[in-house]
Amino acid sequence: MNEKFSDDLAHIRSMMERSSRFVSLSGLSGIGAGVTGVIGAFFANQIIEKSGGITNGYYNHQTVYELIIVALITLIVALFFGSFFTIRKSKKLGLAVWTSTTKKTMIQLSIPLLVGAIFCLALIKYEFFGLIAGTTLIFYGLALLNAEKYVFSDIKYLGMLEILLGCISLFWIGQGLLFWTIGFGFLHIVYGIILYRKYK
Repeated sequence: MNEKFSDDLAHIRSMMERSSRFVSLSGLSGIGAGVTGVIGAFFANQIIEKSGGITNGYYNHQTVYELIIVALITLIVALFFGSFFTIRKSKKLGLAVWTSTTKKTMIQLSIPLLVGAIFCLALIKYEFFGLIAGTTLIFYGLALLNAEKYVFSDIKYLGMLEILLGCISLFWIGQGLLFWTIGFGFLHIVYGIILYRKYK
């Protein structure tokens, strides 16, 4: 009787978890995003070397705009991988992808990201290029923390690390690519592996 009662409780807990959290998030999405980030960083480094590197602690305007293009392409590819693996996991679990929980997750993620994007546009307009890397990491970390209650709670640790990296980057002008590579590349790979092993 006690064993059956425990099984029933576990089933109820699982149903509640599925209804309140975005459990279709795949660890492979994090790995894919991280690998994409590292590849994007490689191309960004090629652009920097071609431009002659940093002058007086800053990149020239043309280099900055080319880096922004690489960052946008990297973001699009990372989102593709994230969507692909998430949809695949949803089908495997027999769950709908677009639910009320998914919508709430997207909203919680979007608010800090949109504010961060506007802030970065202001930095570009006023040519504070050296602060862009740290700012993107900070707002991305805030977005992850904001969405934590609707996805796996482990994501808050990734968010905290992204914010920490971003804050350090603000005081290490000229090394933004290094922090981007760590934050958007290697941290995502490590987080994705942990997520995959824990929730596969």
